[in-house]
Amino acid sequence: MLLTQVLSIMGFACYAASLTLIQTEWHLSHFESGFLASSFFLGYVAIVPLATTLTDKIDTRQIYLSGGIAAGLGLFGMGFLASGFHDAWIYLMLHGAGISATYMPGLKIISDRVKIGEVTRHISFYTAFFGIGAASSYFISGLLIESHGWRYAFMVTSIGPTLAGILAWVGTQKLPHEKSLWDVHFEMSDIFPLQRWKKVLAVKEATGYMLGYAAHSLELFASRSWLVAFFTYCATVASPDNAFPMTATVIATMINLIGVPASIVGNEMALRIGRHRWVYWIMIGSAISGIALGAAVHMHWSILLILALLHSIFIMADSATLTAGLVISVPQDIKGSAMGLHSVLGFGGGLLGPAIFGAVLDITRLLHSDSWIPAYASIVVWGLLFIFYTQFSVWKTRRSHQS
Repeated sequence: MLLTQVLSIMGFACYAASLTLIQTEWHLSHFESGFLASSFFLGYVAIVPLATTLTDKIDTRQIYLSGGIAAGLGLFGMGFLASGFHDAWIYLMLHGAGISATYMPGLKIISDRVKIGEVTRHISFYTAFFGIGAASSYFISGLLIESHGWRYAFMVTSIGPTLAGILAWVGTQKLPHEKSLWDVHFEMSDIFPLQRWKKVLAVKEATGYMLGYAAHSLELFASRSWLVAFFTYCATVASPDNAFPMTATVIATMINLIGVPASIVGNEMALRIGRHRWVYWIMIGSAISGIALGAAVHMHWSILLILALLHSIFIMADSATLTAGLVISVPQDIKGSAMGLHSVLGFGGGLLGPAIFGAVLDITRLLHSDSWIPAYASIVVWGLLFIFYTQFSVWKTRRSHQS
């Protein structure tokens, strides 16, 4: 499943790696470019409630296979058919819808089958491998774009999620209680399981982790979507004696890779000092490092790289902690629905993040200011708001019970 995780998101960073090229070719504003990045998450949020709720009812491998095929079709359509903003968002949305049927269902496949050891460690490795997949996507996309153009990159990377779906199907076995997709009666409650979501939200501990995941995902996916564009801009305005020694996509690959150990080590630290305390400190560090990165546009490339790596470490250090905390805080019978709501809120944040970042870039440049600082501030502030809210509301109840 770790291999399928990497393959499933082979095309995840293809748009981010080609954003500046597509923006120039189609004459897009920063907001339009950001909205296209958000289209992936629009598709994800639209389908993930159904995909994850059905994991409590049917063979999860069938969901994963369907998602892999849909994601592949979205990527191929973007490369082969897209002709402008008006239709590109549809293909990117299809890609996101497909990934929604692989990411959390893949985690469900693992959590239902692994019964030994500390379950949060298995979860932390799975979520960390998202970073490996994203890094691979940046690197592969960058090579393909440089050699054959962005359309070719989308078409080639469409192979990844399709292959992931096939491997998940043949590499894992159906559980005795799981039914076939064709043997299950579907209801509207399967798409929007409001009653089951109410049960999830009644667990205040779980609610806190989901809100934290929303703030985390907004910052993560906004920064990832604009990372290549940010370093491309920095390289453009750099003086001749401050030339960047590597391409923006290679830098993005490095930044994503550093997030892998950060996520795993972060979960271990959370087990030792407490999840709440760990999440709070990490979100504060992420906010500080994010604004510092936005302010460092004209600094030496080595300082920029260090700040970007530091920001990535802080962003990813609570990723596994938030998801693992959610999984172990809800009863088994609503775990699939809990994962679905977790994804809706998290990737809902991912939906807003890139568009917010792009809109702030447009607005501040109209005001003739250095726009990267407010752009980064607009995505890190949500973590600080989460800390303030949970300190006095959601997690306050649990602390009073423990005292």
